[in-house]
This record gives sequence, structure tokens and C-alpha cells, in this order.
Amino acid sequence: MANFTKEDALRYHSEGKPGKIEVVPTKPYSTQYDLSLAYSPGVAEPCLEIEKNPDDVYKYTAKRNLIAVISNGTAVLGLGDIGALASKPVMEGKGLLFKVNADVDVFDIEINEKDPKKIIEIVKAIAPTFGGINLEDIKAPECFEIEQTLIKELDIPVFHDDQHGTAIISGAGLINAAELSGKKISDMKVVVNGAGAAGVMCARYYVKLGVKLENVYMLDSKGLITTKRSDLNEQKSYFAQDSELTTLEEVMKDADVFLGLSKENVVSKQMVQSMAKDPIVFAMANPNPEISYEDAMAARKDIIFATGRSDYPNQVNNVLGFPFIFRGALDVRATVINEEMKMAATYALANLAKKEVPEAVNAAYNSKNLTFGREYILPKPVDHRLITEVAPAVAKAAMDTGVAREPITDWEAYRIELMKKMGLYNKVTENIHIKAKQQLKTIVISDAENYNVLKAVQMIKNQGIAAPILIGDRAKIESNIRTNCFGDCDVPIIDVNDLIEKDRLERYAQLLFKKRQRKGCTLDEARRMIRNINYFGSMMVEAGDADGFLAGYSTKYSDTIRPAIQICGTNNSLNHIAGMYVIINKSGTYFFADTTINYQPNTRSLIDTTLLTANEVRKFNIEPVISMVSYSNFGSSKTGSPARVREAVAYLHENYPKLIVDGEMQANYAFDTKLRMEKFPFSKLGDKKVNTIIFPNLSSGNIAYKTMMEIGDSEIIGPILLGVRKPINVLQMGASVPDIVNMAAVTAVGAQTLSDEIMQL
Repeated sequence: MANFTKEDALRYHSEGKPGKIEVVPTKPYSTQYDLSLAYSPGVAEPCLEIEKNPDDVYKYTAKRNLIAVISNGTAVLGLGDIGALASKPVMEGKGLLFKVNADVDVFDIEINEKDPKKIIEIVKAIAPTFGGINLEDIKAPECFEIEQTLIKELDIPVFHDDQHGTAIISGAGLINAAELSGKKISDMKVVVNGAGAAGVMCARYYVKLGVKLENVYMLDSKGLITTKRSDLNEQKSYFAQDSELTTLEEVMKDADVFLGLSKENVVSKQMVQSMAKDPIVFAMANPNPEISYEDAMAARKDIIFATGRSDYPNQVNNVLGFPFIFRGALDVRATVINEEMKMAATYALANLAKKEVPEAVNAAYNSKNLTFGREYILPKPVDHRLITEVAPAVAKAAMDTGVAREPITDWEAYRIELMKKMGLYNKVTENIHIKAKQQLKTIVISDAENYNVLKAVQMIKNQGIAAPILIGDRAKIESNIRTNCFGDCDVPIIDVNDLIEKDRLERYAQLLFKKRQRKGCTLDEARRMIRNINYFGSMMVEAGDADGFLAGYSTKYSDTIRPAIQICGTNNSLNHIAGMYVIINKSGTYFFADTTINYQPNTRSLIDTTLLTANEVRKFNIEPVISMVSYSNFGSSKTGSPARVREAVAYLHENYPKLIVDGEMQANYAFDTKLRMEKFPFSKLGDKKVNTIIFPNLSSGNIAYKTMMEIGDSEIIGPILLGVRKPINVLQMGASVPDIVNMAAVTAVGAQTLSDEIMQL
């Protein structure tokens, strides 16, 4: 399971703005004119249109993309009946998953009510606000009545994820497991342990998939559900067996499938051994399964095993379903999520697991080659193809069954639209992390006495982004590890004041002296300098004792760059260096340079910065489309920085004709493709979207990225140091934990792509 402490979880939910979600305006609101349109008097116009034609609510409001996640907190996964208020963090989390996985907006609504009839009336009363209702963590049997009544009485999709989510996902697993075991679903004996909402609906769903009702053996806390029992509700009675068997151990004998939605450690190795050939065991109790992965594997070599956990193969995770099911339903304005739509999702997931797995998914799970088989029967939650496989399948099923009010006519365009909804928001970061994990590199990290650095190091190590080595005061680092509950950090620590480092210090000092002896440096000075952490860390990389160095959390930028240049040198023929930031927001990913090094670059420096930046952008698997910006457009100013930019562009066009670059141009023309095409149709950029900006001087570049950092609602990665021969990067002073993790990933990728060849600039 995820490696975190109670303090980590509480800090995550409380830091900054408490909670996990917020409401963000989607229209301009800065002027009186904007406000008069947003509210009074302009808002009257869409109100009157909706009054005349209620369907226009989907045209003029957010209803078509808005889901209500509703709970009364009576059956919160792993926690039970904790009440409406205490369930709110879970519902906010569900909202976050909807948004980040499928761009579905959510209001979470916690209802302090247990009477199912009152809950039904409350939901019906607020339903006009929403395009769909996701019921969550409501206990059985009340949840059945609530959902079925709302489905009948509302004209928007109503979906209780606890009932159907696990059924849909595990159903896909069952289809694939049956194929791998060579069995027909109709011949399978299925044992279901747990008769709550999930257990009942999974069993019903399996029957729809082809399991014979008489072959389903369901158990609750009192044992096998049989016709002899008088304590059964309607849902349980449906599965009652005319049998003398009572215990799980008895029922498991010769079973083909075990589905557990009950509690941990109720299944023994002996029970698994008593099952039929090629047994299928879905042990999904939370947080620990009915039988551990280790025990299940030890019991049978021919087993196909799945859990709800992410740290074992075949995770049955509801996030594979609900965001994309609602996405498809909303996009065709379905009136309901019917059985055919659920089945479509199941088969889409089953089929996706049989397709070639993207390398990004392999890397995320530290796998060389995930392929369809006993340990891969379901797609992974990080698979970006889920939205383009599941949502269209659901939408098409809605159309085929006549419940879609806005049919889709161009499926390829729809798939492109789905990808655009997700954009590259956080995807670039994810790709860099994935790339870093493909080849583990050793990264030296300084300033490890600080909490943020230590927390980041823990994440870097646990996520397999790099193998970190810490430089700093050993006593302080170890004290902070204990104080902040980092547990067994198990990361090497180097303290330059330790006697054990005496030999290494002397070796490094001799290397430094050799490099700097003709530049005014004596051996004694080299011995003194090498005790400086920035010199020591750079020398570790140069000497081959580490693959990369990350520093600067508590020191000036120049204090890290100087040792890097003096020790490692540059990787280009003109000894040029520059700094770059990656700006990621909802409109895309942008690369800004130079933002940190060159104060007033001349024409040659602008050329070199552009080439270094283009080379770095390609490491992100993005082809650079470069605008060289200024305060003028294509010769409108004849002197100063515009002239230097213009000369640089002319050189690049002549000597690097394949590089997509143009300028000088003002920033609005760089970002507004339509405007640029209208005013400057001759531009080499054409109709391409610019992703790389080269600034005419340090002042403009630095101001631009810091403005985006503070008010641009952007994720910032950087500064990335360009031109140094070895992968050495500098953190912003006081960098956040995510910033440090991202920069470690960038440094690791730099180490993977390191070349001793000098770049000819």
C-alpha cells in the first residue's frame, strides 16, 4: 500500500486551502461588463430561454458536465457508518478522481439522513442542478431502494458506484480470467463471500455475464445463504441455495471462482487448494484481502488472483470505471446508465487489457513488458487510453439502446475531443517520472536537513524515480527523519565532516586542483573548496560516484552553477549555458528560456540558448515550436533587443532549416495562432501551436515565469540548467516537495540521455 503516515494524510488535506476541490469560474469576470453578463441583468436572457425550452439548460449552464456525488456516510469503505460529515473527505476525493481522470465536474453533497424515502426526496429535489447522480457509500439494503427509485423517477443517470463499480471492473477480470483458464463462464461455480451492496450486485452482474444462478453460492456473516434461512431480505433470497452446506470452507471445495467482499484473512491456503483447477480468486476486502497474495500464490501455482490493492498484480480499482462511464453518459446526454452501458464498459476494459501496453504504463509499474496473462487481466489506472476506450463504448451503448439525447456522429472527432479534455495537464510531469523510472540513476541531493527535501527524497526513493544520496549534517538529517516519522529512510548519507570521508575529500581535492591549478587555485584552496557541498556534489558526478546532482534549496543559484561549470564544464562548443522552466497549465505545456542565466544576451547567445532549449524540449517527447519574443513584430523596431532577436532568427532559418522557429514577435502573437495567421501569414510557425518561448533578456524571461508561477494557475518545473556537461540542476530556494521530486526526475532523465559528445552550436 502507499507509504505514508497519519501526519502525511492530515497535512495533505489541511495545507493551503483545506480540502481537495474548488469551484473555478469559466467565464471572464474582471470588468463591470463581464459581471453584468454573468449576473444581473444579463443572466436573465439564458433564464428566459431555459424557461421556454428546458433543454437549453444544457446549452447555457454547467449541468451537462456536472455530477453530484451523494452520500449519507453509512457505509464508507473500510470505515463503516461514520456519518455524513466524516464522509466528506471521501466524497471530495471522488470528485478529484472524476476531474483528473475524465474532466467531469463534481459537487459533493453529504446528507445527514438515514431514511431512504427522505433521501430519495432530497435527491429528487436537487436533481435539476446536475447532469448525473453518483451515489456513494450508502449501506445495504437501503441503497438498493434509493437507487432503483431514483432511476425510475429521474431523467438523468443515477449510478451507485459501490453496487456497480466493482461489478463492472471485476466482471472484466472474470471474462479475461475465464479465457486464460480455458473455462466457460456458464460452467463456473462461483462463491461470493459478502452479501452487502457490492457482493450482491457483483453476483447479479456475473449472472448477466453468463454464470448460472444455481452455480452462485453466496455467504454472509451467518454462513451460506440457503432456502432454510428465515432471516433473508429480498436481495439475499434471490441467491438462496437448496443446500446442506453452511461454511465457507465447505462451499469453496471445487469452486472455480471466489469473490470476496467481506473481511481479511477468512480464506486459508487449504480452502484455495480445495478449489477446482485454475482457480480464480478475487479477494477484495479493504484494506487487506480475504487471503494475502503471498499465501494465495503459495497455495496454488495455477491461480489467477486479484485484489483491490495497488501493490499486487490485477488491482480491481473502481477508478477504471466510474469517471469514464459518466463521461460517456454525459456526452450523449443519456437519461440512464443501463445494463448495456455497464456491459459495454466491462468489455471495453477486458479488451483493453489484451492490447499492447504503452511503455509509459510498463515503466510506471517497473515492468519490462506487461502483457495479457495471469498477472495482467485488467488495465492499469494510469493507462491514458481508458478515457478513449471506455467512454466511447458507453456512449455508443447509450445510443444503441435509445437512451441518448445527443448522439455522436463522428467517433474519431469524439476521441480527439476526449484527449483534448485531458490535454497535457500533469501528463508531461507524469511522462518525465515514467522515463526516470525506466533506468534507475543515482542522484546526489544537498540540503537534506530540511523537511521538504527529506520528504521529497522519501518519495523519490519509494516511487523509484532515482536512487538518492544525501549530503549534509548527518546528525541533523537523522534527527529530522525520526522527528518527522519518515521511518526507515534507508538512504545513504554523506557528511563531509565525517572522518570516513577523509580519503574521498583528498581524492576530490586533487581532482579539483588538477582542473583549476592554472586558474589561480592552489591545492590548499582546493581542499577548502571541496568541503563546500556544492563543490563536493558536483565532483561526485564528475568522478563517477553519482549520476546527477540536485542542489540549491537553501543557497543562491550562482553558488551552485559556479562549481558545476568549474568542475564539469559545458557540453557545447561555445561553452554556453542557459536556464529553462517548464510551465504546465490547462492550455498546454510551455518551455521558457532563458529565465535564469544570461542578463543581456547578444545575437550569438540567443542562437545558442534556442538550440540548447530545443534539445532539452525533445527530452520531454515534444517537438519544439519556438517563438522568439520581443516588444516588436518582424522588423517594426530596428534597434535594441528586437534587432538581436531578428538576427538570431535569420541565422537559425539559414543554418537549421528544420527547426520550427520564428520571430521577433510580441507574446500575444506567439500564443494566439489565429491572430498570428491573420497578421503574419508568412511566419514559419504557420498554424502550429507554440510551445517554446525564447526571451530577449533575463529580465523579461524571469518576470514571465514568476508571473505564471504566482497568478497563472500553472505547475512549474525548473530551473533546468542547460549546457552543463553533466546532469546538475538547481532548485528554487525553499522549493516545495513536488518541485523537488520533479527536478529529481528531470535530473535522472538527463543522466539517462547523457552524451560525452560536444554539441556543436
